[in-house]
Amino acid sequence: MIGEALSAHGLIARGGFNFGPEENAPQGPSGIPARAVVVVGQAGASAWPHFLAWRERQPAGLREPLDTWAREVIGAVAAQVGARAVSPSDRPFVPFQQWAMRAEGLRASPLGLLMHPRYGLWHAYRGALLFDTEIDFAASEAVVHLCDACVEKPCLKSCPVGAYSGTGFDYAGCRSQLHSGAGRQCMSSGCLDRLACPHGAAYRYPTDMQVFHMKAFVA
Repeated sequence: MIGEALSAHGLIARGGFNFGPEENAPQGPSGIPARAVVVVGQAGASAWPHFLAWRERQPAGLREPLDTWAREVIGAVAAQVGARAVSPSDRPFVPFQQWAMRAEGLRASPLGLLMHPRYGLWHAYRGALLFDTEIDFAASEAVVHLCDACVEKPCLKSCPVGAYSGTGFDYAGCRSQLHSGAGRQCMSSGCLDRLACPHGAAYRYPTDMQVFHMKAFVA
């Protein structure tokens, strides 16, 4: 039922887990600490057409439209399945990346994005569903981390200002580049480091989707 409800919006259940009794779990739908969480996201651009259709019906100046859309549709799914919906940008923040790593067994790439064995870097997490009762999740299989076998690391060599390195992400340097004329290629095609990764090419975001995310980053 959860999968069917999410698929109507181009979203998928990205796995989940049951909270242990010693964990400080957020509130479930009834107000007691949640017992289970299902992480919700997308693979490739699966949700993009649904978001665009929704966006056409909204005011032109709507702030954070993608987050707003995700809250709306995941909230509607939560009401259908008796869950409480939470978003990565909700406050107080919940540890979404830790939940995602735990739910799917993924690890971070050198860019900080989680590397998926099928989707590469072309996937995202849009929210989560919290439940009052435990769920019988299927046993997770060991996940191959593709970055371990990648010797060349092209994702660390394609940015014109070397924003990503072994020491972290140069946020200020990246934004400065994007705000200058020298950043036109990045703004018109997407992050060059991310595009350089050879994995998950079949799920690569279309250009208009990448431009949307770049504009949101520099706003």
